[in-house]
Amino acid sequence: MNLTNKYLQENFNIDEKVLELVENSEKEVLKEFQRIDDIMAYNQYKVLAAFQKNRISDTHFNWRTGYGYDDMGREVLEKTYADILGAEAALVRPTIVNGTHALAITLLGILRPGDELIYCTGAPYDTLEEVIGIAGEDGNGSLKDYGVTYKQVELLPDGTIDFEGLKSAISEKTKMVTLQRATGYGWRKAITIDKIKAWVDFVKDINPNIVKMVDNSYGEFLDTVEPTNVGADVMAASLIKNPGGGLALTGAYVAGRKDLIDKIQYRMTCPGIGGECGLTFGQTRTMFQGLFQSPKVVNGAVRGAILCGKAYEKLGFEVCPKAEDKRSDIIQAIRLGNPERVVTFCEGIQAAAPIDSHVAPIPWEMPGYQDPVVMAAGAFIQGSSIELSADAPIREPYNVYFQGGLTYEHSKFGVIKSIDALLKKGLINL
Repeated sequence: MNLTNKYLQENFNIDEKVLELVENSEKEVLKEFQRIDDIMAYNQYKVLAAFQKNRISDTHFNWRTGYGYDDMGREVLEKTYADILGAEAALVRPTIVNGTHALAITLLGILRPGDELIYCTGAPYDTLEEVIGIAGEDGNGSLKDYGVTYKQVELLPDGTIDFEGLKSAISEKTKMVTLQRATGYGWRKAITIDKIKAWVDFVKDINPNIVKMVDNSYGEFLDTVEPTNVGADVMAASLIKNPGGGLALTGAYVAGRKDLIDKIQYRMTCPGIGGECGLTFGQTRTMFQGLFQSPKVVNGAVRGAILCGKAYEKLGFEVCPKAEDKRSDIIQAIRLGNPERVVTFCEGIQAAAPIDSHVAPIPWEMPGYQDPVVMAAGAFIQGSSIELSADAPIREPYNVYFQGGLTYEHSKFGVIKSIDALLKKGLINL
């Protein structure tokens, strides 16, 4: 790396000690890189097989107008997603505005007054609190407004599902049990596929009629199978995370059992219309292409997360997960201990970006969040967290969450710039 390191020193003013730390960290995680490279190759060929099975052609990239009836590209895109994810059906739409929207139409489409929802991975992601009705004002159309009750089962101290606690929480009213695969703003490892399967089997043994729903955000292509492959009834996530491959301009997906997707599509539009209408606005080409390259893009992001964890662990910070842990999302959490380090970390990530690298991220009151949030995201797609990004709620114990990178080299540079920024402000020692 002599040529590269010299370039980084001369053109980005990176401290030589930072480059040495990152290079040594990289050498220590090569075995982990080899393991995830096999998963990436498997998924790349799985995606290719689905494209070939569904006979994707240039005609599937054409525009439709008006109501969007008989949109061949949209229909085949959704079938391809269903095949890749091991689901009976899928909705993949640019008009589902984000992952929270996809999860909301899933919850509101399936649950009815008098039903009970249980989250078994502790508190849901911040933006879902108002959807459920555990935050925000009454009368905004939350599940609570519609008479759906809510229970929450905390994870065990080791970050695993409390099966006994879940069993005690399930009642005759329980219609859905939900699992959040990714860490969100928690301090835990993501829930792995083998643990998701154990959860599916456990709930099914108690009551096979309970709907098992997974928030799959940040989780696609971290394993060779997805939650719907191992028995989850329905799952949802954003396209500007893993499956969009950095090319999808917007949108989200829901995949699962056909009878559930039928209910969700009526919430997405309206009863009687469902998924039969809805333009894709000429985006099918980038949605297909992003999906095709997403296994490789996700691999680069996971490599970067592993490297980030190792480098910050060598600096003496707590990290979650550790570099050698099996991963089930692309997120690396670092406990930085004070708000100044958190903001400086994000400044380093922003300065590493191809877009808006000159902008300084500052904490602000984002809609749907309970605390000020600082976000670094100099991305081609605004808000895209499969691109190099970092974010953190400004609250104790001041954890920051690093993710993304369309290439491993860019994700690695984010690690370099974040450490260099902290060093130059005197917030760490090397």
